[in-house]
Amino acid sequence: MPFIPHTEADIAAMLKAIGVARIEDLFDEIPEGLRAGRLTQVPEALSEMEVARLMQERAEADGRYACYIGAGAYEHHIPAAVWQIVTRGEFYSAYTPYQAEASQGTLQLLYEYQTMMASLTGMDVSNASLYDGASALAEGVLTAVRSQKQGRRILVPRSLHPVYRRVVDAIVRNQKITLVEVDYDRRGGHTTIEALEAARTDGCAALVIPQPNFFGVLEDVDALTDWAHARGLRVIACVNPTSLALLKAPGRWGARGADITVGEGQPFGVPLSSGGPYFGFMACKQEFVRQMPGRIIGATTDKDGRRGFTLTLQAREQHIRRSKATSNICTNQGLLVTAATIYMSLVGPEGLRRVAAQSHANTGALVEKLTAIPGVARVFDRPVFHEAVLRVDLPVAELLRALEAQGILGGYDLGATYPELGQALLVCATETKTAADLDQYAFQMERIVSKRRLDPPCAQKM
Repeated sequence: MPFIPHTEADIAAMLKAIGVARIEDLFDEIPEGLRAGRLTQVPEALSEMEVARLMQERAEADGRYACYIGAGAYEHHIPAAVWQIVTRGEFYSAYTPYQAEASQGTLQLLYEYQTMMASLTGMDVSNASLYDGASALAEGVLTAVRSQKQGRRILVPRSLHPVYRRVVDAIVRNQKITLVEVDYDRRGGHTTIEALEAARTDGCAALVIPQPNFFGVLEDVDALTDWAHARGLRVIACVNPTSLALLKAPGRWGARGADITVGEGQPFGVPLSSGGPYFGFMACKQEFVRQMPGRIIGATTDKDGRRGFTLTLQAREQHIRRSKATSNICTNQGLLVTAATIYMSLVGPEGLRRVAAQSHANTGALVEKLTAIPGVARVFDRPVFHEAVLRVDLPVAELLRALEAQGILGGYDLGATYPELGQALLVCATETKTAADLDQYAFQMERIVSKRRLDPPCAQKM
């Protein structure tokens, strides 16, 4: 926030106005024995110029990298106006809008956010966000189980983000809900009907469908959705919101559409920020609205006929139902939702399509350049959005270290979670990458792979 200097005269005037002789008198209720005293370990103050130089040196020490990791968190361009508006005091310090008469600005923003997310996902209604994509999926699972009495087993593809799978299991397992793993096709990287039939058991309540999945592969969502509905299962779509600018909305999957849609909202105006904070989104069909956690903002009119906004539905525990609440989510990531709302408003539908299309094109160009290198090949043969899996003929960890030394964060090592893929690397390119960036990545990759081929480990040891 802006620096507001207080001169000695300013401080004296304020103390006089409240009838206090000195600042210490404001804290006289604190016993002397509990006071910290002087802060002897705090260094001397620096001038503005000295602070700027210190911070610049620290930033340079961190290095500047071209990021191709993806894997659930994406580097997109964020218009400067987004966070310039978000950090205004009206938004930055706003608390949850319990009192509608004092919170019209916050309520209107959340209403606009819900409207845009419902439109983007093709769902009837959206809540006002959750903690992150993984916990949003867990809430989607709980919603699906509450909405029908068929069972407490959830079909979850292995092609779903591995962190999401772990988070969901941690949240739902003590509620006697079991996740049933569904394997993926080794050639296409997608979930097949045959795999679903092999995994399905009695008591299944829902099927989770990632689109695109963790490998970047596009699933056959229409067939999967219709298969689930034909067997009485709810369909939970877990989607990348940027992809929805190009791909079919979950509300239009198959004959009836998905029942619940969740995902990570970070691509919409939220910087990578070393992993957070992010926010999760959740939308559903009208028939499940009372099973959906969080709050829903509605538009109404006051006694004079003027448009206003209010909390229409809030399934929160601390001031409504406590232990009988729909879910204990406590609050939402309001500041991040503010950023997403402003981002979507500034970029607009056409801008979002351009972001998605350029990201897809850049990943396609990158994969084409990299697979032209001997020893680098695509793993799956199905279409992708803006991520793809490559196999290399050297240890991925070694390759990533070498790329990082050249200022490139080359991708995500899949070895720990998908060892059956061998030395496999997940790469991602968004609209932030130029043709020169892609050429530099390919050049460094070829140099590293070629050196490894000409100078194998056994030769190094000799």
